[in-house]
This record gives sequence, C-alpha cells and structure tokens, in this order.
Amino acid sequence: MMLAYMDHAAAAAEPDAGAEPAVAAVDAAEFAAAMDFGGLVSARPAAVVRPASSDDVASAIRAAARTAHLTVAARGNGHSVAGQAMARGGLVLDMRALPRRMQLVVAPSGEKFADVPGGALWEEVLHWAVSKHGLAPASWTDYLRLTVGGTLSNGGVSGQSFRYGPQVSNVAQLEVVTGDGECHVCSRSADPDLFFAVLGGLGQFGVITRARIPLSPAPQTVRWTRVVYASFADYAADAEWLVTRPPHEAFDYVEGFAFVRSDDPVNGWPTVPIPDGAHFDASLLPANAGPVLYCLEVALYQRGGGGDGGGDDMDKRVGEMMRQLKYVRGLEFAAGVGYVDFLSRVNRVEDEARRNGSWAAPHPWLNLFISSRDIAAFDRAVLNGMLADGVDGPMLIYPMLKSKWDPATSVALPEGEIFYLVALLRFCRPYPGGGPPVDELVAQNNAIIDACRSNGYDYKIYFPSYHAQSDWSRHFGAKWSRFVDRKARYDPLAILAPGQNIFARTPSSVAAAAAVIVMMVMMGMKRRDRDEHNDDDDDDRVIVRYIWEGCKRGGFRFDGMDDVSRAVGPAAVARLCSRSCKRENERCKRFPALILFLLIPPGEIGMPFDGDTHLVSLLG
Repeated sequence: MMLAYMDHAAAAAEPDAGAEPAVAAVDAAEFAAAMDFGGLVSARPAAVVRPASSDDVASAIRAAARTAHLTVAARGNGHSVAGQAMARGGLVLDMRALPRRMQLVVAPSGEKFADVPGGALWEEVLHWAVSKHGLAPASWTDYLRLTVGGTLSNGGVSGQSFRYGPQVSNVAQLEVVTGDGECHVCSRSADPDLFFAVLGGLGQFGVITRARIPLSPAPQTVRWTRVVYASFADYAADAEWLVTRPPHEAFDYVEGFAFVRSDDPVNGWPTVPIPDGAHFDASLLPANAGPVLYCLEVALYQRGGGGDGGGDDMDKRVGEMMRQLKYVRGLEFAAGVGYVDFLSRVNRVEDEARRNGSWAAPHPWLNLFISSRDIAAFDRAVLNGMLADGVDGPMLIYPMLKSKWDPATSVALPEGEIFYLVALLRFCRPYPGGGPPVDELVAQNNAIIDACRSNGYDYKIYFPSYHAQSDWSRHFGAKWSRFVDRKARYDPLAILAPGQNIFARTPSSVAAAAAVIVMMVMMGMKRRDRDEHNDDDDDDRVIVRYIWEGCKRGGFRFDGMDDVSRAVGPAAVARLCSRSCKRENERCKRFPALILFLLIPPGEIGMPFDGDTHLVSLLG
C-alpha cells in the first residue's frame, strides 16, 4: 500500500530508523476526504490513513516528513465548510478510525473526567457519560455530531459558553502528536505552551488524539423557553443582562436568532414555536415591527429529582427572570424536555435536511464574533439590510463573555468583554428549483466581511478561511507573532493542516529561499565589516531585508518586510541565536543560516548538520 511504500522509502534514506507501526491507506475513502460539509472546495488526497492508535498518527506524520512535499490533515466527521481538513495530494487522517474507548478518570481530589479519543463525536461522549455514569461535560456545541479534536481545535461554542466557557476552556489534558511526529501529553501544568497552542490552533501545531474532559452530575430535565422581540435594542439589552447575571440568578443556556417577519417555513416565524404544534400569533406584533424579528432562547437545568418537566422551584426561577425581560407579551413558548433530548435537538434538523436533499447541497456558512459595541450597527447594515429576506437557514446571534476564554489559547477574539456569535447557516435548496447560485451566496458572505472591515467593526471570523498571510496576521492581531513562533517550534516543516492556507510546505521554494538568504547575508556581513558605523540595529534591519528578498525569490508567503519582522522578531532572533552562536556578542548574523537548517531536513540538502560546529564552519 502507498503509505507502507512511502515509509519503507523514508526508512531506506535513514538506515538507523527503527521499524514503525503499520498504517493502512484506504483508497476507497479518498473521494469522501476530497469534500466536506461546505461543498465549496474539493481537494483529493494522495491517500486516506485510518489510524488505530496515536502511534499510527505519529507514523504517518513522520513518513510525510521524510518526503519532499507530503502534508497531513486530520479529518473528523467532515463538517468543515471551506476545505480546512483537506490535504491536496497529501495524507488525510480519518480520526473516526481511532478506537472509541472512553474511560472515567477520578482524580485524588475526587474530580471526575472523561478520557476520550480525539475522533469521538460529542454525541458519543454525551450518551456514554450520561448513561453509564450519570455525568456530563458542562460545555457543548449545538450540533453534537462533531469530533472532540475538531471542536477543540477551533473553540467549541453554544448557549452554555457565557456561563461555563467554550469547550477550549473545559479540557484538562490533551494527547497531541506534533508536526515532528512526536506524541506529547500536555496540560495547564505539563507542557502548557503546547496545550494552549493546540486549543483553538486550527490544527497547525498538532493532531489531538485524546482529550480529558471535566465531568459533573448530569441534569435530568431542562426548562426550555423562547420569547420574541420586535426591537433589536431590547433583544440585545435583555440578552446581555442575562449573560452577566451571577450564577445563582443565571440560566444555564442563553442563545438567540433573527428571523424574517413572514410565514415562510424556513426563514419566518414558523421556526420559533416550541413544542411542535404551538401557534405563533403574528397579530401580537407591534405595528412598527421591522422586516426582521428576534427570538431569545433560554434554558434552565434541573439536577436531581423533578419529574418530566421540572418542579415548582424551577418554574418559579424561570418566571422571576422572564418577568424582567422586554419581549412581546403573548409570544412566548416553553417546553419541559429531558437533558439528552435538549442537547440533541439539532438532530431533527439534520434528519429533515437529509430527507429534502439540502444536507448534501453546498453550505456557504459564515460565522463571526462581533463586539457588543458594534452589534447594533451590524444588525442595521446586515440583518435588516443585506439579509432582510433571510438566508434559508438559521441566523444565530447571541452574546458571550471574553472572560470565559483563556487568553493563552490560540483563539482570536474581539476586544470587548461582551461579544456576539453571528452564525449565518445557509441551507442551499437542492436543484431543480433551488435558491440563488452558490457563487452569489459566497459573494454575499464576502460583502458582509468587507462591510465589517470597512466600517471598523471589532470582529473576528470564527472558522476562518483566508488565503493571504497578511489576512491571517490581521486576524490574529497581537497573537500572530506567537502563532508563527509556535508553528516553527511544533511543525517547522509546515506539514500539518494545509487546508487552512496559513503556511505552505514547499521545500524546493524554501531551499531556494534559504540559499539566497545565506548568500545575501554573507554579502551583507562583508559590507558590514567594511562599514565601521553600522550599529546592531542597522544590522538587524539589513538581515530582515535580506530574509525578505530571499524569501520572495524562493516563493515564501511573506507579503512584505513587516511580515518578516513579525515572524523573526527580536525574541525569536535572540532565542535562536542563543542556541547557535558561541562567540560573545555575536548576535544576529548567524540567524539566516539557522533558517536553512530549521526549515530543511538535512537529508534534503545533501549535507549533515552537526549543530553549532557545522554552522560555524559554514559561515567561517
């Protein structure tokens, strides 16, 4: 099989390499791995690998590293929407193939955890934890047929996030295979830099093969309520008030969505009532209601006894909180449901979409985080302007708290403490008789992003998909230099997650760039030796300029000297030089040669690398 051949060839190039576990390549899965839920991008891999263990994941990554071009992408349940889990001509790891073994771990303190595979679905975690142990994680996504590793690589949000934090704030330990093929166990206290890098790291630093998730007693029932607003100002004020209540006064879940003022079954008020059969009385809407209305959705959990719909105390708490809200009286809907049924509510949407064919159609989804300071302007310009007729799917809009997110993770967030998730979840109608062409919907998404940027909104794209490194730099903001630094540390060959289009693995280009860098820096050093007035700062700038010019000639994805300066800033230069420079006060002039050896495996440039000795002999 292909991977076995590739591994054999790599081992032949390194006679001392030990035998590694066999990894199966399944050609029949290549077509599926070339597509995802978004249906907008197609990229066929060279092979699909079905790992049976974390060692198999490490084997695949090491084998790819021994080639000149192979990349590796981890694929969960295929729910990316822009090709993020694809690897054109590379290896796709089918993480669902990992054994589904889950284990209850009890710490000496009595705390309980679920030790679960990275390829497990959250739905599987839910049923295992509740049915076998009466326990549950605190934070979920709305749709549970996503993998643990997939959501932890992005964020993992839903209506519980304001209170319990996102899923990246609800994990105690990870097992991760980094881009060098090494397996690590990391946590807040053990290898914390890798732990936080991987959380929200878009798969750039490692593949999550296991996760340890905190558990608490599972609720039994849920009091689920929806109320309607005609005024966005009232809706936002109430939603923000609810998410900032102290725990003893708070709901367990707060979400919301916008809908069109019509009886359209997909975009209009028929999407609001719960339970089934409840009636939406449109005559109760105020005369000045606009084209877009809003539904605030809240839930309170009951733990312990309480029958099938919640006890008197539960109803009293809900009633007290609801009386303080400014929704349209009479447009309120409530139901008592089981905890597992509540968390599984989106499964019904999937079942219906599969029946009508829209599940298999493209899904040009757009997810944004928008600061509270700009959400009213966004509502006027986008929801009540560009999207006044709806998107043929849910338009989620609800607040979260930045303080519930650990700033050490890789996730990029808006500046404000309160920010909103805006999720435009389009379900394209299948042909014949479908809606607008997909290209038009994608163009509309781009227009929305352009409006956010041109209006100066404090926003980030959730599940980002950019194609220029300048856009990625803007997206991560102050976190960008750390992101680049972590990439160099944990995946220096840029093998992992190529579908994100952040870093490219192009060894021939890198080799060319590195050669040019070394040549030009040597010239610069000679010129510096002739210039008695060249101080250290000038030397740094000269080297950065040479790096940029060499990278341009070699095809590197740097958009300008500013990007190079950020990527190889003073901290990185000092750290790298401290590893290699023997002579006192000899700082930056050896750094470009280090790039050559950090980015190119020694076997690919035909010379051994003997650490500092070789660098010193090379540069003289």
